[in-house]
Amino acid sequence: MASAATGAAQEPYYLASGDEVALFERCHARRLAVMLKGPTGCGKTRFVEHMAWRLGRALVTISCHDDLTANDLVGRFLVRHDGTAWLDGPLTRAAREGAICYLDEVVESRQDTVVVLHALTDHRRILPIDKTGETVPAAPGFMLVVSYNPGYQRVLKDLKPSTRQRFVALDFDFPPADREAAIVEREGGVDHATAHALATLAGRLRALRDRGLAEVPSTRLLVAAAQLIASGVAVRQACYCAVVSPLSDEPSLVGAMHDLVDASFV
Repeated sequence: MASAATGAAQEPYYLASGDEVALFERCHARRLAVMLKGPTGCGKTRFVEHMAWRLGRALVTISCHDDLTANDLVGRFLVRHDGTAWLDGPLTRAAREGAICYLDEVVESRQDTVVVLHALTDHRRILPIDKTGETVPAAPGFMLVVSYNPGYQRVLKDLKPSTRQRFVALDFDFPPADREAAIVEREGGVDHATAHALATLAGRLRALRDRGLAEVPSTRLLVAAAQLIASGVAVRQACYCAVVSPLSDEPSLVGAMHDLVDASFV
C-alpha cells in the first residue's frame, strides 16, 4: 500500500469536461462519499488532487491491492522496547484531520477490507476501531472518495451493491480530441500541432479495442509521449515507447499500432 498526505501549494492542472467540479463541491458540502468510475489514465486521480486544492483540504491517497487489509487502513499496535503503541492508519488519520481520503482502484482490495468504509459513508460518519475500542468521528471536511475502472475489473471483481449504494457516482471517460490535445499540450510541453496529432492517434488506437486490445491508450500515455518528444526524442520512437509498447505484446496488434503511428506522423 502506498499512502500519502498532501496539500498542494500550486493548483494541480485539470481541464473539466462537464459539471464534475460543481457536483464534487456539492457532495463535499453535503458530506456525501463519491465514486469515480472510468478507464485507467483518464484523469480521475488528477481530478481528486485538483478538488482537494480547490476545497483547501489535505489529501490522503491510498493505492489499493489484493493484500490491503483493514489494519492497513485503520491502524495497528506497534511493539516497542517500552511496550506497545497504537499507530493510526491513513484512513483514521484522514478522518481525524478532516482530510479527503482517496482510495484508488478500490475493487482491488478484499471485500472484508472495504467493509470498514461503511460507517464513514452514511449518516454516522464514524470509524470504529475494534482493537482499541475507540470510535473516531469524522472531522468536518472529511470526505471519502474511491475510484475504479469498470471496463476490465468487472470481469473478475466488482463492488457489492451494499457498498456501491453508499456513494454518489461520477462517470469519467477520455476527453474529446480537442480537450485531450489541450491537456497534452499543457502537460507534455509540445506544440499544438503535435498535441493534436497525438490526440488523433489515440482516437485511432482506441478503435482497436474491437480487435482485441484489452487496454486502450490513456491520456497519461499521450502525455508521456509528449514529454519524450519535448525532450528531443523522435516523434515515432516516442510513440512506440510510450504508447504502443505499454499496451500489448501481441505481434499483430503491435504491428497495427505501428502502422497507425506511421500514418499519423508522415
